[in-house]
Amino acid sequence: MEAKIGIGLLGLGTVGSGVASILLNPEGRNPLISNIEIVRVAVRDLKRPRIPSISSNLLTKSPEEVVDDPNVQIVVEVMGGIEPSRTLIMRSIKAGKSVVTANKAVIALHGEEIAAAAKASGVYVLIEAAVGGGIPIIEPLKQSLGGNKINRVSGIINGTTNYILSRMAKEGVPYKEVLEEAQKLGFAEADPAADVDGLDAADKIAILSGLAFGGSISRIDIPVQGIGSLKSRDVEYAAKLGYGVKLLAVAQRFPSTKDANSVPLAVWVQPTLIQNDHPLAGVNGVNNAILIEGDPVGEVMFYGPGAGAGPTASAVVADLLNIAGIHQISNGSNGLDPLLSASSWRACHLVDPTEIVQSNYLRLITEDTPGVIGRIGSLFGNRGVSIQSIVQFDATSQGAEIVVITHAVTKGQMEDSINAIKDLAEVKRIAACMGCL
Repeated sequence: MEAKIGIGLLGLGTVGSGVASILLNPEGRNPLISNIEIVRVAVRDLKRPRIPSISSNLLTKSPEEVVDDPNVQIVVEVMGGIEPSRTLIMRSIKAGKSVVTANKAVIALHGEEIAAAAKASGVYVLIEAAVGGGIPIIEPLKQSLGGNKINRVSGIINGTTNYILSRMAKEGVPYKEVLEEAQKLGFAEADPAADVDGLDAADKIAILSGLAFGGSISRIDIPVQGIGSLKSRDVEYAAKLGYGVKLLAVAQRFPSTKDANSVPLAVWVQPTLIQNDHPLAGVNGVNNAILIEGDPVGEVMFYGPGAGAGPTASAVVADLLNIAGIHQISNGSNGLDPLLSASSWRACHLVDPTEIVQSNYLRLITEDTPGVIGRIGSLFGNRGVSIQSIVQFDATSQGAEIVVITHAVTKGQMEDSINAIKDLAEVKRIAACMGCL
């Protein structure tokens, strides 16, 4: 009889319980699941009732006991957060144990360190569940699309913000009201900052960038704009102009010859107007979608549920099966190089954010006076910004709202134009500024 592969779970919350449920109910699933056995589980509260039921003999409050257990061959980290997760992952690697993690934050910030440690120890660190929930995107980027020159990765990779924006667009519900409902439904955390401020999406696009372009980038240097200041009227105006609004994360090659030894990348997260006929425009609710543009494959889109116990647990178990399959083929000896998804094989760097090129949406509150649109247009033109459309909405005694959509220009040009427009006597304030696709 073939020996079972021992699994140690760090965390038995939403995702951990989902993983346990799959492993404890192998019927009808991949037969390799029957060879995987949960032997130790770290939890915060030993007395809390759990579904599925886990034998109390397997539970401990000490995650170190899980990592150090000689019967544990693969550590599954689903605790979240930077510490102690990073320390426990490194401890597992040092002990010669492979790791499966759903922790996008720790990989985004410490991926290089973890990759180097995994390579030195000859173990695996797999992270399919860290990006896109149940969408298989990590393995396709590493393997199926490995023969392509990837030029751009763009996507809706945060289910919470996509749910909020979808509700705002469909029902006209204000942002704060939808956020409160999302929290009640469990789609948003009590502290939603990581989602609505764009931080979660930035962690994920940092990981995808490393996969697509072969080199790690500085996560903290990615420019990020969340949806917290977005108003319902911006979603409404976008719809009138033929667009939807999504929180978009983008990583793309940047044309530059300044450093031939390092690939320049433009990476950002920002609320973005997306034309209604674009492949990403129809991605609604808590779903995610990632659009890959490569040579020679062209455009390939991955779509599906981006969060939740089921989708994320599915991705965790997929990684477990990858390691279990290798273990079975090699009879327990690991003869392959570690396949950490965030490992680097070339140098990459972020360009200055002011060099990023995109179209833009701008909403201005102005005096309702003759000639104001012309003066705004002139200030844009003087800075090389070409206007695609400029429309006045809702003129009242309180003023007028002017919406401008530009052609693609650098962020530096856009910032210079906005600063000049602010100084116009007729302009009361800049009400909103977003990207446009």
